Amino acid sequence: MPTNPSKPFTAAEYKGGLTLFSAPCKFMRGVSKIEDLQQLRWPEIAFAGRSNVGKSSLLNALVRNKTMARVSNTPGRTQELNFFSLGDRLILVDMPGYGYAKVPVESRKHWDKFLPQYLIGRDQLRVVFVLVDARHGIKESDIQMMQLLDQTETPFQVIFTKGDQIKRDAIGDLMQSAADVADEFSTMQLPPMLVSSKTKTCIDDLQAHIYRMVKS
Repeated sequence: MPTNPSKPFTAAEYKGGLTLFSAPCKFMRGVSKIEDLQQLRWPEIAFAGRSNVGKSSLLNALVRNKTMARVSNTPGRTQELNFFSLGDRLILVDMPGYGYAKVPVESRKHWDKFLPQYLIGRDQLRVVFVLVDARHGIKESDIQMMQLLDQTETPFQVIFTKGDQIKRDAIGDLMQSAADVADEFSTMQLPPMLVSSKTKTCIDDLQAHIYRMVKS
């Protein structure tokens, strides 16, 4: 799958990524109010995406732990920013799923206000990975999240999930769809990546990619 960033990963980066994600991963806290946010000294990587995009499955695949992040069949279940410490070197942030129509209006209003507060001035936040189901492509709700990230000057990158469930000849168009929207956003990073939590395809690439971002 042609999913690697344009600069190939080195053997040292693959090894560094494996070592980083082999460290113990511990749940720290769930946060739903700005006053409960802490400024932590470790770099942060956040994961956003539509409800049931496979966000929890990807987090579990990265740390090789089937129970690190709760996998739910109920869309919209995650209603907090869930913070995980990875070996006291990196913070992984599981953001609430979006695009689920049955989320209560008041809850949606709360997150519309809270998320920008989290993103603005979060210096340790290196990137937000916007997860997109490869079977369905980029949706309007994904674009809305990208707009928020761009407006708050937050670097982000598209990660297509469930790559094992699409045909190989569809990959090129999928990657191009992300490149097409990149012109609209100054903080979007290219290229996108395509992964599969089920088959572990390109999970090592994503580990190496994250290691490259946080090793300095």
